[in-house]
Amino acid sequence: MTDSHRFDPTVLREYDIRGIVGKTLSAADARAVGRAFGTTLVEAGAENVCLGQDGRLSSPELADALAEGLEACGLEVWRVGIGPTPMLYFATTVLQAGGGIMVTGSHNPADYNGFKMMKGREAFHGTQIRDLGKIAEAGAYRSRGAKGRSVERPLLDRYVERLTKDFRGDRELTVCWDAGNGSAAEAMRRLTAALPGRHILLNERIDGTFPAHHPDPTVPDNLKQLQAKVLETKADLGIAFDGDGDRIGVVDEKARILWGDQLMVLLARDVLADRPGSTIIADVKASQVLFDEIAKAGGQPLMWRTGHSLIKSKMAETGAPLAGEMSGHIFFADRYYGYDDALYAAVRLLAIMARSSESLGALRDRMPAVVNTPELRFPSSEDRKFKIVEEVKARLMQNGAKVSDIDGVRVSTADGWWLLRASNTQDVLVARCEARDEKGLDRLKTQLVEALGRSGVAAPDFSGKANAGH
Repeated sequence: MTDSHRFDPTVLREYDIRGIVGKTLSAADARAVGRAFGTTLVEAGAENVCLGQDGRLSSPELADALAEGLEACGLEVWRVGIGPTPMLYFATTVLQAGGGIMVTGSHNPADYNGFKMMKGREAFHGTQIRDLGKIAEAGAYRSRGAKGRSVERPLLDRYVERLTKDFRGDRELTVCWDAGNGSAAEAMRRLTAALPGRHILLNERIDGTFPAHHPDPTVPDNLKQLQAKVLETKADLGIAFDGDGDRIGVVDEKARILWGDQLMVLLARDVLADRPGSTIIADVKASQVLFDEIAKAGGQPLMWRTGHSLIKSKMAETGAPLAGEMSGHIFFADRYYGYDDALYAAVRLLAIMARSSESLGALRDRMPAVVNTPELRFPSSEDRKFKIVEEVKARLMQNGAKVSDIDGVRVSTADGWWLLRASNTQDVLVARCEARDEKGLDRLKTQLVEALGRSGVAAPDFSGKANAGH
C-alpha cells in the first residue's frame, strides 16, 4: 500500500462516501478509506470494527479492499454479511464494536457504490468524512501495532429476530412488500415468514442490477408495481424499501402513497400514547400537519435540519423517542436503538394496523387536508447555493417575514409555508410549498419565484401536479 492517496473530490460527501465505480470510486479508494477510517478508530481507542455490504455487483471487491485497509490499522474486522445498512448499525450496537462501516450505494443507480460509517454508536459525518481525505492524502495513518484480521460474524438471523420482537397485534393483515432487489430483500423474506398474516413479496431476491425498477420509494414511478399488486390482491397496505433498507415507502389499501410525514403522524400518535409529552423530531421539509398533530397528541414537535446523521445526533441530544424525514428515514429510539431502519419502521406500522379497527386509508383521510408541491430540485453551483439562501433570508428578515432558519429558510404566511434550502449532497437548491387550498399554494409559489428572481435564479419547474391531502 502506498502511503498517500487522493480521492476524487466528488466522493467525500456530507453523510457518506459515494461515487461511480470505475470512474470516481475504485478498490484502491476503498483500501484508503479503510486505512483512514481505521486511523480515526485507532485514535479513539477502538480494537475492532463491523463491516457490512449490500448486494451490488461491486460490493464484494470494495469490501475486501476496505477490510485490508482496516486490518492494516491493526483492527479486528467483524464481517457481518450482506444485508441492509440498518443491520450494520444493529451489529455495531449489539456487538459493542468500536465502529462500523457499510459498503453501499444506497438508492443510487447500479454503477454507484460507497460507504456509510459510524464511530462507536454515533453517526460519522460532515468534517469527519472530509478529514478522511486529509489523512489519506497526507498518508498520516495510524496502527495499533500488529496487523489485524477479519472474522466472519454473520448477524442476519439475530437482526431479523430483533425486528420481530416489537410486533404486537391481533388482526391478521394482508401486506404486499417490495424490496426492489435491494439489500433488505433477504431480511424482508425472513421477517415476513415470522410475522402473522398473509404476505405477498415482490423483488425479494438481492440483485445488484435492480431489474424490476430503481430502488427508491420516494419516486412515485418506483411504487407502481407495488400499487398494482395491492389492488390486485386486495391487500391492507403495501411497503417498499430503498436499495439499502434505511428508507421506507408506504401505500394504503387504495394504492395511495403515504409520504414520510403522513406516516410519521401515525407513528408519533402511537409512541406518544405510551410516552406523553415526548419530543418528536421531523425535518424542515415535513408538512405543518405533522407538527400540529404531534402537539395535538400531547407531544413536543421539534423541527430540525434535513440529513439522517443530523437527525440522529439531535435525537441523542434531546432524548426524542422518534424522528423522521420526508425522504422516508424513520428513527425509533422507543424500544429500539435510535437509528433509521425501514424494516423496523414497517414492523411498528403493522403493529399499529393490527390493533386498529380502521383501514390505513381511513386513518390517512382523517388527517387535515392540505395541498403542496413535490420537492422541487434545481441546479445551483456549490459556491453559490448557500449564498443564494443567505441573500433570500436577509431580504425576508428585512421585510419582517416570519422565518425559521434552522435549515435554509422556511417562511410561514397566512396561506401556509414555503421552503428554500441548499442540498448538502448535491449542487442543487431545494424548494417546497404547502397551503390549505390551490389559490393559497399559487400565492406561495409566486412569493418563492420572486425571492429567487431577486437573486438572479430562474424559478423551479412547478408543472408537477400538487399533492392533494398531503
